[in-house]
Amino acid sequence: MAVTMATRVAPVASRTVSMSSNGNTSARMPSMKKFVGLKAAAFPAGRQGAKATPVAGRTGLVVRAARVGGVDIPNQKRIETALTYIFGIGPTTAKAIMSETNMENKRTRELSEEELTTLRMEVDKYQIEGDLRRFNLMSIKRLKDIQCYRGRRHIAGLPMHGQRTKNNARTRKGKRVAIAGKKK
Repeated sequence: MAVTMATRVAPVASRTVSMSSNGNTSARMPSMKKFVGLKAAAFPAGRQGAKATPVAGRTGLVVRAARVGGVDIPNQKRIETALTYIFGIGPTTAKAIMSETNMENKRTRELSEEELTTLRMEVDKYQIEGDLRRFNLMSIKRLKDIQCYRGRRHIAGLPMHGQRTKNNARTRKGKRVAIAGKKK
């Protein structure tokens, strides 16, 4: 059931807002830019939701992540956990980085600029992100070029470490394809 109500705001007094019972607005809702700077009291109390409430104004610049190794690591997590967001750094490597920098495992947002700089310098010693991905792709390409067993298995899209493929190996083989006329 759609409820139509007139807004009690002077700039858009002639416009109507059409909302469904779950709080979603329809296409007749004017853009939220017109509501910037208005108080939430301008709307009826029963219809105040996340989508219908106007924004009171702009907030200051909020830094949500620190940049380490070309990756934005989350601010709310502890450094040891946040470092694992970088491709090529797992829990063990993160612990090694923490012990080498002699830093305590505090939240990323609590780091000072000097601590962030030392952390970046330590992370730069490892092969991470694009370099590591490129290295892995080049290794697989080399195996394919020399036509060794593992390279041929990569080409065929089959497992390469001796697993059986009669029943399982669906991750490598992909979705089942029916073969016409084949019976068990």
